[in-house]
Amino acid sequence: MEEVSAQAVEKVFAVNVIGAILCAREAVRRMSTHRGGAGGAIVNLSSRAAHTGAAGEWVHYAATKGAIDSFTIGLAREVATEGIRVNAVAPGLTDTDLHATSGEPGRLERLMGTIPMARAGMPHEIAEAVLWLLSPAASYVIGAILAVGGGR
Repeated sequence: MEEVSAQAVEKVFAVNVIGAILCAREAVRRMSTHRGGAGGAIVNLSSRAAHTGAAGEWVHYAATKGAIDSFTIGLAREVATEGIRVNAVAPGLTDTDLHATSGEPGRLERLMGTIPMARAGMPHEIAEAVLWLLSPAASYVIGAILAVGGGR
């Protein structure tokens, strides 16, 4: 943490927190049955890092995902009577280019031992969880943070 720049912290909060809040605000304005909308579902993207804290890794990133968890729960309760379901998916380590573009292409291999399933998740596995939360099959689910992290 002592090496992270203020600009890096600002950027990750702008994208992960402010961006998510502003997108959700616009979705609520359009979906709310109190405003003439048809209702709907919002799925935020959190991370298992919100629960692990990402010590020695990406603490500032983990903090943004903790904010998303709080926002998801609060917004879910706020708009439940407006026909809007709000939930989040919290992926664990996932096989994407995020690790390489963040300067550590071997990160997944280094952390593989911390995953009970002994493998990283694949993007389509995360997408399936999002699709389920958007589907009628999850019609009674609000304010949930669905962990999709191979047991981590």
